[in-house]
Amino acid sequence: MNVTAAIITIGDELLIGQVVDTNSAWIARNLNKLGIDVLRRVAVGDDRNAIINALNEELQASQLIIMTGGLGPTADDITKPLLNEYFSGKIVVDEAVLEHVKNIFAKRNRPFLERNMKQAEVPDVCTVLFNKMGTAPGMWFEQDGKVIISLPGVPFEMVHIMEQEVLPRLKERFISDALLHRSVVTAGEGESFIAEKIKDIEEALPAHIRLAYLPGAGMVKLRLTGRGADANRLATELKSLQKQIADRLEHIVVAMEDIPLEQVLGRWFSANNATLGMAESCTGGFIAHHITQVQGSSAYFKGCIVCYSNDIKEKVLGVRKETIEQYGAISEQTVTELVKGALKVLDVEYAFAVTGLMSEGGESDKIEVGTVWMAVADKNTVATRKMWFPFDRARNKEMTVSMGMLLLWKFITKS
Repeated sequence: MNVTAAIITIGDELLIGQVVDTNSAWIARNLNKLGIDVLRRVAVGDDRNAIINALNEELQASQLIIMTGGLGPTADDITKPLLNEYFSGKIVVDEAVLEHVKNIFAKRNRPFLERNMKQAEVPDVCTVLFNKMGTAPGMWFEQDGKVIISLPGVPFEMVHIMEQEVLPRLKERFISDALLHRSVVTAGEGESFIAEKIKDIEEALPAHIRLAYLPGAGMVKLRLTGRGADANRLATELKSLQKQIADRLEHIVVAMEDIPLEQVLGRWFSANNATLGMAESCTGGFIAHHITQVQGSSAYFKGCIVCYSNDIKEKVLGVRKETIEQYGAISEQTVTELVKGALKVLDVEYAFAVTGLMSEGGESDKIEVGTVWMAVADKNTVATRKMWFPFDRARNKEMTVSMGMLLLWKFITKS
């Protein structure tokens, strides 16, 4: 049985951009693992009619609706009374929830108000989904064979209830075909080149397997998605197709799973017992931030010198004042001396350096905004690359991070 779902997020703060919706992405990923297809994700404000209309519409298309938000104790939290009316229920006090809420306030040494008692009130037509992480319980409703679940909007509370209460129930409630993914991550070529290279493989895909192209900064992720009743057989099919694609694209394949480039780099440095250091000017340590997002990065990443000013370039990293005066801070000559300085000062086997102009100011009277010089080095070799990004400051920095890590990957793997 192919189970479909919709996600409805509730809150004016989502519509005005005050809060970024991370709940939908988390829920969609975890439903997908169960083989449940998310057909739509809908955001609505704290408006009764908008919520009812969204619920009516999504129930026409899906067997499962998951809603988040609007379960607090204040007047703008309208989800609970609305659902009580929608499912013709009666509000009652759940004693277990009430005791839990009282204990939370007692432990925090805060007064328990009548308003807080409302958190223990639930429709008598729902199954209560206990919330150990907060005061608002989740609610599970069933109607005409369909399931409607309402969860708190606070992300860590939502995740806890989903993991402890919802996902196990969904596994029992719905029988669905297996939905599996396999990925091939490539770098250095565009999606058009890749599509042409694997055209025959793509055209021969069976009806139950799809191929998606997910382009990024200097990278393209290929995702194979398959659905079938026999999970083991499907996994074997996908693995075979994944290998065919990877073999065809051998020289540009970075990873055989959907992981970020900083994690790919981390695995290489760990496996090769090698050390890395950085000197960042225009990115202000942003690349080092990505590198250190990987657990265990302290084993291979020695540090980063943020050399935003020319003084630091000279005094800490040994860039000659004459080099900057003659060629400018944003030049191949300067970035070469930066990367050599990072190798020496940080005492590492590999070093990366970057200098550039992200927006107007600095050397914009001499150099075009978006110009970036990068360098990677080991004790024997220095490789440099000049790039230009035509975006705003934030986007230029993001592109520099991606292309910088890609340059580092190509250097260390000699690809």
